[in-house]
Amino acid sequence: MSGPLKNVKVLEFAGIGPGPFCGMLLSDMGAEVLRIDRSAKGGSKHIIEGRGKKSVVLNLKDPNHLEVCLELVAKADILQEGMRPGKMESLGLGPEECFKVNKKLVYGRMTGWGQYGSLSQAAGHDINYISLTGALAAIGRKGEKPTPPLNLIGDFGGGALYLAMGMLAALHEANISGQGQVVDCAMTDGAASLMSMFYGFTSSKIWNGERGSNLLDTGAHFYDVYETKDNKFISIGSIEPQFYSILLDKAEIKDPDFKDQMNSNMWPSLKKRIEAIFKTKTRDEWCELMEGTDVCFSPVLSIEEAPSHQHNIDRNTFVEIDGVIQPNVAPRFSRTVSKINGPSAINGEHNETALSDWGINEEKIKLIF
Repeated sequence: MSGPLKNVKVLEFAGIGPGPFCGMLLSDMGAEVLRIDRSAKGGSKHIIEGRGKKSVVLNLKDPNHLEVCLELVAKADILQEGMRPGKMESLGLGPEECFKVNKKLVYGRMTGWGQYGSLSQAAGHDINYISLTGALAAIGRKGEKPTPPLNLIGDFGGGALYLAMGMLAALHEANISGQGQVVDCAMTDGAASLMSMFYGFTSSKIWNGERGSNLLDTGAHFYDVYETKDNKFISIGSIEPQFYSILLDKAEIKDPDFKDQMNSNMWPSLKKRIEAIFKTKTRDEWCELMEGTDVCFSPVLSIEEAPSHQHNIDRNTFVEIDGVIQPNVAPRFSRTVSKINGPSAINGEHNETALSDWGINEEKIKLIF
């Protein structure tokens, strides 16, 4: 293992979406992540968020398996789980029980609604969590219904990234105080936090509640996606006046109306005119004119196209592991270099080897497998 989290042991209780993605980030940064699976069925090299981990299948309702699990807890630095509030307690693996065997443990809890609150016991998914925070209502074009932004804001942005940040902060504090703690990561909290700037914009009256009519939500003609002659797309983000000036120059726009950049009353009309201009050339032709300049320009690439872009090749942004093209590690460290520590494990692939590596008695291993 290499990376800034080398020698950190993480016990991850299997889940979907943000929990596994959080564990992937920790593994990429060098942590030893052991996933506790409930069934021997599952696991695939195509589940990218499972990469770099080892898998052990434990029946947590079996006293012998539970005993082994608590031994693993005693040896872990971080425990992360994404079950409905109260489930871990019912299994005998709640924070109170775990702190008895490991007082320095960082106990990370990933849920949509949080450990308490009127909705804490309700089922939900990313689309529901971001609906409650104002995020979903703000995303979409004028006159159209809100557009779900994949599950990037709730699950991965407001969930996995906040859990990773919270657990690492708690780990830092535990190394000073000698005391662990619970990290209650609710995707509603994280998604709301991600909206901080926009709440500030709303408070200062520079943002209104109408979708598609503001600076950053496709309202402005200089911050949007445009179709090209070959039915592909480009993105423009020429907010600053010096960048906007280059946009006008590269697009050969002479119309004096475009000089009044921040007059929002003009934006709908200017957008129609610039749409027509961008339809006169192919995506590649616009790339030749604008890519690499200070226009703030990019081609809109598909998942299939992105790994082949020269900038992504230069930075090795995508890699191929076991035949699966996937994003590389992020962020990059200058000294403690992160790396992908292998493909996703099949459930139970490391039943005996991982438990042995974590110091579990061989007789106990033979007893449960």
